[in-house]
Amino acid sequence: MKKILISSLINLSGSEQMKKEKLIKKYDKQVKMYENNRPNQKFAGLRNKIIKNAYGKVLEVGVGAGANFPYYDSNNVEVTGVDFSSEMIKSAKRAASIFQVKAEFIQEDIDELILEHNSFDCIVSTLSLCSYPDPIVTLSKFNSWCRKDGIILLMEHGLSSNPLLSFTQKMIDPLYAKISGCHCNRNIDKIIEKSTLQVDHIERYWSDIIYLIRARPSK
Repeated sequence: MKKILISSLINLSGSEQMKKEKLIKKYDKQVKMYENNRPNQKFAGLRNKIIKNAYGKVLEVGVGAGANFPYYDSNNVEVTGVDFSSEMIKSAKRAASIFQVKAEFIQEDIDELILEHNSFDCIVSTLSLCSYPDPIVTLSKFNSWCRKDGIILLMEHGLSSNPLLSFTQKMIDPLYAKISGCHCNRNIDKIIEKSTLQVDHIERYWSDIIYLIRARPSK
């Protein structure tokens, strides 16, 4: 029985690894699309509204193609950008250079990332909670990595409060996740409520699909 159990765990681990590698390749191929969307005016104002609050040592998870770099105060931040896609990291480096943001980068999956506790003044996540296997666990990591008097800034998308839109999101989520690599049916309110974060301010846009959240760690 023990041998069978061990074998099953190994197979599961191998299957999960293959799934992760496939997802990384998907994002590698989407770099141009992300770069083209960087100046997207629909998100520009929202990004600026949340990112302008960043300061000090900043950890940006799911940094992607560096869409937030135009909105950082380059005189007031030192950014550590994390992404599991090597192509996204390359693009983010170019964006940091263009917008003169002092930044270093780590190519790593957030689930496997190990950082010192209380090592950042600010943690930023924009449109990335949708892609993590367990967003509550991810937020718990943010809570650990952020200093006691620090700030956590989120711009995320999730389930709409509009019944018709939310029904549509739930219906299309399996296909949406397969194509884009992220989920469109996550309940951001419940995820935040179950997390260890202390919310200071929350704003909702586009029938409550987009959330801007300022929070603090609970220490």
